[in-house]
Amino acid sequence: MKLKSLALAPVLALVLALPAMAEKISLNELSRYLNGLGTVTSKFTQVNNDGSISTGQVYIQRPGRVRFEYNNDNTLVLASGGQVAVFDGKTRGAAQQYPLAQTPLSIILDANVNLGRANMVTGHVEQKNSTVVTAQDPAHPEYGNIKMVFTGGPTELRQWVITDNAGEKTTVILNSLQKAGGFQPSTFSINNEVARRN
Repeated sequence: MKLKSLALAPVLALVLALPAMAEKISLNELSRYLNGLGTVTSKFTQVNNDGSISTGQVYIQRPGRVRFEYNNDNTLVLASGGQVAVFDGKTRGAAQQYPLAQTPLSIILDANVNLGRANMVTGHVEQKNSTVVTAQDPAHPEYGNIKMVFTGGPTELRQWVITDNAGEKTTVILNSLQKAGGFQPSTFSINNEVARRN
C-alpha cells in the first residue's frame, strides 16, 4: 500500500501543478456583462486586414456610442445617433458615414444585448482559458460578424475581431477596460467633428 502511494505521488503532483481549465462563460453572463458596461475606456491595438497595426484609445458609452482615437494619426472613428463616421485625416471635414446597424459592432453597443437570441451566436467555445463567442445580426447575417474574446473571474472583454460584409477582418485588442465618468456629449458628436475639421 505504501509503495502504491509513493508511486502515485509524482502523478498527483503533476496533476495539481497543471493550470485549471477555465469554464466556458455562459451567454447569459456575457449578455449581463455587456449590458452593464455603461461608460468605459481602454487603450487598444488594432490589427487591420492588410496586416498593418494601429494603436490608440477607445471610449465607449452604451448604448450606441463609441470613439476610436488613433495615436500619431488624425484618423477618428465615431458612432452615435445610429451612424458610424470615419474621418480619415486627409479629407477636410468630410467623413465616410454608414448606419451603425450595418456593422457587427452594433451587437456590443445595442441597448439590450441578448446573445441568447435565435441565430445570433454562431460559435461559443472555450479556448486557451478564454471564452470566444462569434455573433451576427440574425436578421442580416450578410453584414458580417464579430468574434469576442472574454476572460473570467471577473468577466472581461479582451478583444474582438470584426469580419465585414466584404470578408475583411479588423482585430481590436483591448488593454483593460476601465469604468469612466460621464463623457462630454461632444465626445461622440459627428456634427461637431465635421465642424471642427472644416
